Amino acid sequence: MTEAKRVIPIEPAADDGGIFSLYQSHQKVYPRTVTGTFARLRWAAVIFTQLIFYGLPWLNWNDRQAVLFDLQARKFYLFGVVLWPQDFIYLAGLLVVAALSLFFFTAVAGRLWCGYACPQTVYSELFMWIERRVEGDRPARMKLDAAPWSFGKVRVKALKHALWMALALFTGFTFIGYFAPIRELGTQLLAGALGPWQWFWMLFYSFATWGNAGFMREQVCKYMCPYARFQGAMFDKDTMIVTYDGERGEPRGSRSKKADPKALGLGSCVDCNLCVQVCPTGIDIRNGLQYECIGCAACVDVCDTVMDRMGYPRGLVRYTTQHGLQAHLDRGQMLRHVLRPRVLIYGTLLTAIFVTLLVSLALRNPLKVDVIRDRNALSRIVEGGDVENSYRVHFMNASERAQRLRLSVTGIDGIRISGPQEFEVAPASNRAVPVAVQVPPGAGMPGSNPIRFRIDAADDPSLARDEKAVFMVPR
Repeated sequence: MTEAKRVIPIEPAADDGGIFSLYQSHQKVYPRTVTGTFARLRWAAVIFTQLIFYGLPWLNWNDRQAVLFDLQARKFYLFGVVLWPQDFIYLAGLLVVAALSLFFFTAVAGRLWCGYACPQTVYSELFMWIERRVEGDRPARMKLDAAPWSFGKVRVKALKHALWMALALFTGFTFIGYFAPIRELGTQLLAGALGPWQWFWMLFYSFATWGNAGFMREQVCKYMCPYARFQGAMFDKDTMIVTYDGERGEPRGSRSKKADPKALGLGSCVDCNLCVQVCPTGIDIRNGLQYECIGCAACVDVCDTVMDRMGYPRGLVRYTTQHGLQAHLDRGQMLRHVLRPRVLIYGTLLTAIFVTLLVSLALRNPLKVDVIRDRNALSRIVEGGDVENSYRVHFMNASERAQRLRLSVTGIDGIRISGPQEFEVAPASNRAVPVAVQVPPGAGMPGSNPIRFRIDAADDPSLARDEKAVFMVPR
């Protein structure tokens, strides 16, 4: 894969002979409003992802928040599933699925994530929508920024930033609502009673949203996001990307709608530069594939609009592959090349891991037990000559109902539990109980003896657990 070379002009820094500056100052990008198929898809993705983000914390499940990552209690609630730190394997599996999904979708269709679902793209779209409603489209915004400061300009800018900050604050509040009950947070926020860490993370995330989506925008994609740098390792000539058909479009040039481009020696590109004006990162897609391209396809929509006006076929800028463009493949041939070994391997691994995670989660035992032996006293002789060892048993109930548990022990003749043997554990909670285990005099071998604790649930026999431990007999 080759990238078009981008030339950075080198300008003299001062009058000193032979001294030049390699720094190119940032030029603000003013994306023009665009309509079309991909613009509608992009807004559908924005609405879908934000309905999930803003709405999910407000859903209830069994009289509690449906999705809550309670770090203080070290419990994660995902609808009917309660996860504990011991369930870290599911988080690891989720990260593997996310990585393979990125590889899979990138190999198939390039930067779909960047163009449609990345939070940076989504919030930039929302902030630019507000900006266009307040300041106007591209020419009006450029004119406003170039105008001297006046009361009218201050009023417009203040309104825009007030709306930006309101959205950013609501976003920050929703973010911390995933880590603390959001209804309680709302009550505390209205009363000004949020804790210092809650204030910090809400304001931090709000500021990050306001700064990244309001000011930095394409600079995050171009200079801060690492994905732009290593995407080339996942692309090949059969990856679908947004591409300009140079064979059809060149040589470019302006002309009237009635003119015959062949008679003028021109290609289909009318050199209107609208593809550059709608690009959120400010690149020219006609220069070839560039790492700054996020695959949003805004240039496809606007170019199709121009082709319609000129009476030319659509597709001068389109989703295609380098192989398809060079070999003039039709859509069916191109799609068949997309299903290549790399994609099939990614898809198979992704499906297998995802199904394994779901099956494992569905079949997991919601009862977890840890048995910890008291190491302060190896063993002791109690009344009657029995040998006693002390243990601490931790019950973790990951189900949504209370469990009545019965504890028993085996492994040595005559071994028994001294004291209570039945315990109740509340829904989605844990309980630690001290347990004394005794054996008769002369039972067991001197030293360490393997034993096994048995935990049975009175209401659900399938929740039975066995835990290994050792019993120490004095030598």
